[in-house]
Amino acid sequence: MTIEIELKFIAAPEAAAKIANKLNAWPLQYTAGQSLTNIYYETADSQLRRWDMGLRIRGFGDRYEMTLKTAGQTIGGLHQRPEYNVALEKPELDIQQLPAEVWPAGTDLAMLQQQLNALFSTHFVREKWVVTYLQSEIEVAYDCGDISSGDLSEPLREVELELKSGQRDDLLAFAAELATIEGLRLGSLSKAARGYALAQGNQPRPLRPVPLLKVKPKATVEEGMRAAFLLALSQWQYHEELWLRGNTGALNEVKDALEVLRQTFSLYGALVPRKASSELRQKLTLLEEALLDEAPDAQKICFSPLWLETQLALTNWIATERWRQFVDQKADAKLQGSFKRFSDIMLGRIAADLKETFAHLNHSGEYQDKLTRLHRQVLAVHLLAGAYDAATVNGWLLVWKQLREAIVEHQEVWLDAHRQQALKQPAFWKNGSL
Repeated sequence: MTIEIELKFIAAPEAAAKIANKLNAWPLQYTAGQSLTNIYYETADSQLRRWDMGLRIRGFGDRYEMTLKTAGQTIGGLHQRPEYNVALEKPELDIQQLPAEVWPAGTDLAMLQQQLNALFSTHFVREKWVVTYLQSEIEVAYDCGDISSGDLSEPLREVELELKSGQRDDLLAFAAELATIEGLRLGSLSKAARGYALAQGNQPRPLRPVPLLKVKPKATVEEGMRAAFLLALSQWQYHEELWLRGNTGALNEVKDALEVLRQTFSLYGALVPRKASSELRQKLTLLEEALLDEAPDAQKICFSPLWLETQLALTNWIATERWRQFVDQKADAKLQGSFKRFSDIMLGRIAADLKETFAHLNHSGEYQDKLTRLHRQVLAVHLLAGAYDAATVNGWLLVWKQLREAIVEHQEVWLDAHRQQALKQPAFWKNGSL
């Protein structure tokens, strides 16, 4: 078994030559393009998917290799997964050759083998460079081809940075060097994830409003903060894909994801000094300004260095827990405290702020002035209220969201009624957690 640590970029067609030129700045070994075919296998009921596994046979030249990838972690475009590789004499699946311990207890391998069928395939030409960067060796692979399942296919242009030896931080730093190239964006979806979507008919994915953030029982404040950053990044990249595929409504969800980032920095600002995130927040500000255009171009913005550099900086921030370099002993003690207790306090402050903000409003102009504040506080509640009964929390939020909608839609006749109803609600965080 090896632990694969790699970072994926999706590349626009014009980016390939730029990458090759950029890599010449470091010592490297180049391997000319080689045709690769990968066939991915699955059962009719997607058993491997449910186990968070991916199984393929790769053919290159006259050689074949079976690979099983098991559950790992993805942050932005940074993928870390255990990987098992077995050389094959011919392109025939034989899962008995994989280590027995990789399978869940009680798995009937003979029956599983019978149930596995080819689901989708990838065909591409791969160019490779092995680059020496700082203390590490990093393999850069450019894949150009397609992913197909049945009659459906889509183009494949990926740049994979795989850490062959050295430190993960070097991989992230090297990725930042490449992020200045126009025509790249982080690839949060693996080839397998894209293949599964094709196999299922490539149906349009729905918009996914910010959910209530769920954390494990007895989570620490730091774990809650990290989960909030991960949620924001996940929301951002999910809706980035939808926006690029023509769903114009996804842009508002992208903006909400960026606002979730803002609210996370704000909620934990007393524990993590602002200087710890100043560079990341500056990039975020520039990106938000770029999205203020009346009709921003998804292709232009999502493949811009600013977009990539901001996502990559956030990925680095989360993966390396960059804030720890700036946290003193007192703040660290608070970060290791109860997330539930922290949430109780912060929810109380948010409710007090909303009560003060909306206590005495007389005309629609005053409501419009408070709209941005209301929206931000509603998002902040989503980041803090996961320890409570979801129906109760959503009921509490619904009233504030109705007020927000009335303001947005200029429904003046409903403003005062929604305001009064929202202000009269009891504090759900005083009624006990799950």
